[in-house]
Formats: sequence, structure tokens, C-alpha cells
Amino acid sequence: MPALLTEGVTAGYGRAPIITDISLSAERGTVTTIIGPNGAGKSTFAKTLVGVLKPMSGRIVVDDLDITRMPGHQIPRHGLVYVPQNDNVFKRLTVRENLEVGAFVAKGDTSARMAEVLGIFADLEKAKDKKAGLLSGGQQNLLAIARALMVEPSVIILDEPTAGLSPTYTDAVWNQIAAIARLDKAVLVVEQNVERALKHSDFVHIFVAGRSHVHGPAREIAALDLPSIFLGRSQAA
Repeated sequence: MPALLTEGVTAGYGRAPIITDISLSAERGTVTTIIGPNGAGKSTFAKTLVGVLKPMSGRIVVDDLDITRMPGHQIPRHGLVYVPQNDNVFKRLTVRENLEVGAFVAKGDTSARMAEVLGIFADLEKAKDKKAGLLSGGQQNLLAIARALMVEPSVIILDEPTAGLSPTYTDAVWNQIAAIARLDKAVLVVEQNVERALKHSDFVHIFVAGRSHVHGPAREIAALDLPSIFLGRSQAA
């Protein structure tokens, strides 16, 4: 059973669906990336997975547990966490305090877990007593990811984690994503940069007009006529 499984998920705002019949799986130890043109429903899908939006139909399963109708605030307790693109850290809190907030659903002393997480993020370890608002944009994104790891999830969803970053920090974030996957996590990334997604992912879904138009191993997707697919002209990988 994959760490994350969706079957026929349809969702949107009000009565109008933005995404239709999305079926997707993400395995532990892998990076699965969703790419596609603006307005394709990539972020809508991510928000539906974590309970920000309720699906109109379909099923969402994490580690064999159906979370489709679960309240959003309960979902992190069951292994699925989400890092939004914007406003993803508490800027007036220190790095350490942000991590403490991330562990709000954990029981008992979380100091050992904090040490583990800081051990993964060398930049944050050096800046653990610094206010998050004083970090660079790339460091803030890494902090948001680190905070999500505090609850030891099996699935982590990252919504455009490299948006607006320099090439150097874009590489740093993707390297960190790969390291997280190696910790036996299923990582699902929403990404605008197609080249980076194909380079760093194991599996890729291309969303077009609210549907998963094409999906498969990254190396196979890279060989396709992507401009035509983005325009909805190609039917299968």
C-alpha cells in the first residue's frame, strides 16, 4: 500500500469543481511532483489532501487510513503534513520556537526530535536562536519543511517550495527534499519549474485543466512533447 493514495478526487470552491477525478499514489522513499500550467489545479489538489478543501467525491488514504472526511486539524496526527508556499513560518519566533510549534500534536518531550531535525538542516542548526523573519527566503522555506517534519509524518506535501528563490537556494531545497525522501518519507511536491521537477523527481504527474493528464516515471515524462501536453494535446505517456 502506498503511503498516499487518492482515488477519483474531485474538488473545488462552491459547486464548481477545479480538479476532477484525480487518482495518484506516492510511495515512501520517493519524490512525486505535480507540474502543469497555471490554473491547472495543482494547489487546489494539495489543499484538498490536507482538508483545507473538502472533496466533492473520491477517496484520500494515508497509510491505509481513509482521511477523506477527517477535519483538517486532525490530519497531521495521522501522518500527512502540508507546507504552503506563502506565510509558512512564524517570523517573530526563533527557529527553535518554530520547531516547537511544529510539534504541537506530539506527546511528551520533543527535544530529541528537534535535535534530529536540526541535524538534517545544517543551516538551521547554526541559526536556531535567530528570529525566523531574519532568515533568507530559502532558509525560511527550509524551516517550514523542518517544522513539518517535527511530527514524524509519512507523507509531506510541499506547495512550490522553491518559488522566488535564487538558483543556489533552489538547489539547496531540492537537495533537502531528496534527503527527506531517503528518510522513508513520501514527498509530494507542487512545482512550476518543469526542468527542476524532472531532474529531481522519481515520478511526475502533469495536471492540465484540473485533471492528471499524463503521469509516469520522471525519465519517461522528460522524453515527451511537454509543450503539447501542457496545451492538453497529448493523451498518454
